[in-house]
Amino acid sequence: MKNTDKRLEVRIKDMVLRNPVMTASGTFGYGYDFEDFINLDSLGGIVVKATTGGNREGNPYPRMAETNSGMLNAVGLQNKGVDYFCETIYNKIKDINTNKIVNVSGSSIEEYVEVAEKLNKLENIPGIELNISCPNVKQGGMAFGTDPKMAAEVVKAVRKVYNKTLIVKLSPNVTSIVEIAKAVEGEGADSLSMINTLLGMAVDAEKRKPLLSTITGGLSGPAVKPVALRCVWQVAKQCKIPIIGIGGIMDATDAIEFILVGATAIEVGTANFINPAITEEIVHGISEYLDRHNIKNISDIRGII
Repeated sequence: MKNTDKRLEVRIKDMVLRNPVMTASGTFGYGYDFEDFINLDSLGGIVVKATTGGNREGNPYPRMAETNSGMLNAVGLQNKGVDYFCETIYNKIKDINTNKIVNVSGSSIEEYVEVAEKLNKLENIPGIELNISCPNVKQGGMAFGTDPKMAAEVVKAVRKVYNKTLIVKLSPNVTSIVEIAKAVEGEGADSLSMINTLLGMAVDAEKRKPLLSTITGGLSGPAVKPVALRCVWQVAKQCKIPIIGIGGIMDATDAIEFILVGATAIEVGTANFINPAITEEIVHGISEYLDRHNIKNISDIRGII
């Protein structure tokens, strides 16, 4: 059932979201994978899996491992490239009645620009999420997201060729996430999504070897939520652009906590693997929270902590 609670409507630059609940890249496929579980039109937006300039096979298996209160992944941005997305995937998702955002990644500034330029031409893709923070690839990714100058450079270059909503995804694997946030805001980012996964590893003591083929990978799930909340709270105090909170959101209460510390919207990631209908449940849970506390609009509680 479509959620029509007008109290939940939020805006990120030119994108109007019917509610603040979105899906996180890499955990929701291209959206249509979940059509049997939820009404995609009920969400504020879906962020589809990473798209790069050319085909990527990703990292060797094993590339996922469970941990206490979370999971590690080292998928490595497996996808068939931007041309395949434009020619094949776009036609499958363009009529889904919600905001479709493409996660964009690359190994060089030129690759980021190439992908963004091609996606800019797609009428029904209102925004991209620039992934400068992935810890699972050997080149690019986190290298851009951990250096303020490099982060600013890639955003500046993409901004020149991309005129729709530009979201930049930030890494927590830095000394000062505020410094990175201010650098990309200064070069034209319209919004920030945070956080990407924390760099971690897991070991099989009996076999005496790492659980992932790449040794390290990205930690997500409930274990990272306190770090994510802190990052959103810090950046919300220093930046003026909207923030999309990500990290360990498993239910409506988690989502509301991110809004209380300054997020305009949220993305649900790991929870989709546990309960494929969780995003729709979170939307309804936020509405119930507003009813319970007699809150007139979701914006009334944004950033009050």
